[in-house]
Amino acid sequence: MTTVGETSGKAGTVSAAAGVPLHRQLFLVLHDEIDRGVLAPGDALPTEQTLCDQFGVSRITVRRALADLAEQGYIERRHGVGSFVRRHGPADVSSHGSSYMEGLRQTQFETEVDVVELGVRRPPRAVSEALETSDDLLHIVRVRRQRRTGEPLLVTDVWLPPGLADTLTEPALRRAPLYELLSDNGIVPDRVRHEITAEIAGPRNAQLLDTAIGAALLRVNRLVFVSGTPHHHLSALLSPSRSRVLLNQTADELEVADGLTIAHDVDRGASRS
Repeated sequence: MTTVGETSGKAGTVSAAAGVPLHRQLFLVLHDEIDRGVLAPGDALPTEQTLCDQFGVSRITVRRALADLAEQGYIERRHGVGSFVRRHGPADVSSHGSSYMEGLRQTQFETEVDVVELGVRRPPRAVSEALETSDDLLHIVRVRRQRRTGEPLLVTDVWLPPGLADTLTEPALRRAPLYELLSDNGIVPDRVRHEITAEIAGPRNAQLLDTAIGAALLRVNRLVFVSGTPHHHLSALLSPSRSRVLLNQTADELEVADGLTIAHDVDRGASRS
């Protein structure tokens, strides 16, 4: 049996000071070893006690990390025998959502939502400029949690026309996803512009995502157009230790760079100096 880290030197370490739950750190270490082939399909993972000793964590932490690996199809747990690496490949990733809308539906199925803020107020300047309005807007902040564990996965912050306040109530937002509520009211997007950026967690978002202040976060901004006009702005904030952003394109789309642009802001500082 291959020991974790045996092929490539010292295995990754886990630490309570890292700002990421210990079970998630252990999950990421084992996930990385499997992805790099250090642990091959059919290999047995070290025993729970060995992992406890190797990483200095409790048996509860080890069991939760193994449960997450099993849930994502990386390992198979055999009662009374141990945990074994399953064969997996690109199909396992792409099947999680072969389209943008299917991905939203899958997220809705796997998570539950908490409505943190709901009301009409003035948006920040960046949102006002994106939506081309200086009026007050309906503001909704939600936290999506993994349905099984309650672990926070992402915080969504959306700004919409205030006329939707009677429709997008807290009970409605708990019952159905936003895109479904909008569709039921005849609001169907014809274009969505995505922007992916990175930032560090401030006190509020760190608390909502159950991570450390200053931890790295990913932000996905979506500007949604209806009938060719900016309609609403949605921002999803997530931790890279729990989530990834996947982009699938055909060969034709790659050839014409359709839907993907990388913008560089390196000249901004120089222009201000």
